[in-house]
Amino acid sequence: MDKIDIRTRLKELAGRVDVALGDCCDRYLNGPERLVGAMRYSLEAGGKRIRPVLVMLSSEVCGGRMEEAMVPAAAIEMIHTFSLIHDDLPAMDNDDFRRGRPTSHKVYGEAMAILTGDALLAFAFELIGRHYEGTAEQKGRLMAELAEATGAGGMTGGQVLDMEFGDATRGLVEAQEVHRLKTAALIRCACRLGGICAGSEEEALGAVSEYGMKLGLAFQVVDDYLDQTSSQAEMGKGVGKDAAMGKPNYAVLTSPDEAWARASELICEAKNAIGRFGAKGEALMELAETVLRRKS
Repeated sequence: MDKIDIRTRLKELAGRVDVALGDCCDRYLNGPERLVGAMRYSLEAGGKRIRPVLVMLSSEVCGGRMEEAMVPAAAIEMIHTFSLIHDDLPAMDNDDFRRGRPTSHKVYGEAMAILTGDALLAFAFELIGRHYEGTAEQKGRLMAELAEATGAGGMTGGQVLDMEFGDATRGLVEAQEVHRLKTAALIRCACRLGGICAGSEEEALGAVSEYGMKLGLAFQVVDDYLDQTSSQAEMGKGVGKDAAMGKPNYAVLTSPDEAWARASELICEAKNAIGRFGAKGEALMELAETVLRRKS
């Protein structure tokens, strides 16, 4: 599969995620009109949909069918969206733009943005609990994995460490722990959700887990690199804030060149992890390469 093909396929898969998100909202989402509108505003902001696409591709590489992984794929995108809404708040990163348009709190106010994130978090688990068509055991495993990656030992814990990072004694080791929890944990989770949907054996699940962790770490290092070298127009959000705010940015703590070298190393490690699947893993191999080509 060449690079043109993977770009086309990723765009097609992201489109399928968009349709699934809209369908889930149309069929299952109930609540006050303003809250529902705020949830849709952030969900419909677009993006590459990397996490749900990883659920789908990981299910496929482990021998499952993408269609059977669509509910967990939609759920993890809701978790990701909730995290972005809260991350953008004045009490956190205080960003006015996300994906090229005003952030939730700039449109709906801070209180509604907090509640919108809360509602998306709850909706994600409702989707799996009520509407995933796998076995009861699979439902339980999916929800446990998603909760672990979202909570104190995952994304939320990573955000706490991120907020505490400004202490002068913090360095590269601490920054990497922030990256592992705040970003990589949920990307790893996406790969594991796909494997669980496929009913994969532990060896295959371990391979996609390792791939997801390395990919997630690389994704954040590239994000750090772009924060220092890109523009707001290219990124669709504010840039250059990490150094001023004392944030754990790999490119600030080392250099942009060293950050790029580290990201390239991590992508090689991710590809090695998925190598056991042979030709079946080609899409995941190519997806890993796209992380190094991303501009936003």
